[in-house]
Amino acid sequence: MEYKNVILQQVGKVAVLKLNAPEALNAMTLNMVAELSHAVSAIQHGDARCLLLTGEGRGFCAGANIRDFDPGSSAMTMPPSGSALEMHFHPLINKIRNMEIPMVSAVNGLAVGVGMSFAIMADMVVAARSAYFLQAFARIGLVPDGGSSYYLPRIIGWKRAQELSMLAEKLPAETAQEWGLINRVVDDNLLMDEAMALAERLANGPRSLGMIRRLYWESLNNSFEEQLQLESEMQSKASATSDNREGIQAFLEKRDAKFTGQ
Repeated sequence: MEYKNVILQQVGKVAVLKLNAPEALNAMTLNMVAELSHAVSAIQHGDARCLLLTGEGRGFCAGANIRDFDPGSSAMTMPPSGSALEMHFHPLINKIRNMEIPMVSAVNGLAVGVGMSFAIMADMVVAARSAYFLQAFARIGLVPDGGSSYYLPRIIGWKRAQELSMLAEKLPAETAQEWGLINRVVDDNLLMDEAMALAERLANGPRSLGMIRRLYWESLNNSFEEQLQLESEMQSKASATSDNREGIQAFLEKRDAKFTGQ
């Protein structure tokens, strides 16, 4: 598939996926969502061992593009917002959630609305110092979507999530880090270097990183007993990998392990 709204490149073991509508600050159209879904599927079936998501140009993502018009028509081509979520956004979000490789997001500039949702669902979030996050939905009479009403209270607490969503105020990157919403804040000119270094480190990690990812996602809903059972299942799966054997051998030989993702 030839992409117009995203850019997909593989750098070593890292799949770099960029939202590519810089003239609209990477606001998401249905075409972009479709291309993202196709790209994520391609990554899942390829040999990349980490996904790095970022935006082209001055921003990460300005949210859903409410001016997603059909040329020559005055009618919006997007279905009603709830239907658009169910038919287009939710399948993509679930596809990302269920990936078996780690994900890093590099937030350059603004991450607004559903763009914020996509940024914070990554396992590791690196933001430029000038970046900010905004739950803009209340500004136009809508409610949070893209999973943010699920992530936010679990990451930063119920009160802060309510404040962000109801007041619709900008959250600077450094405050987001203080609140535990993101992992790292770096100078703007260092963003992609830092994010790529982190993605490469994860890409060179053991196969069990994907299992760790699943453990923490499932923990959001599991009972304690269910989580213990899942830990047991994942540990059995991890202990049968070549990476586990390499890790033990490297430990005994007092050297760095060379994991292959197998």
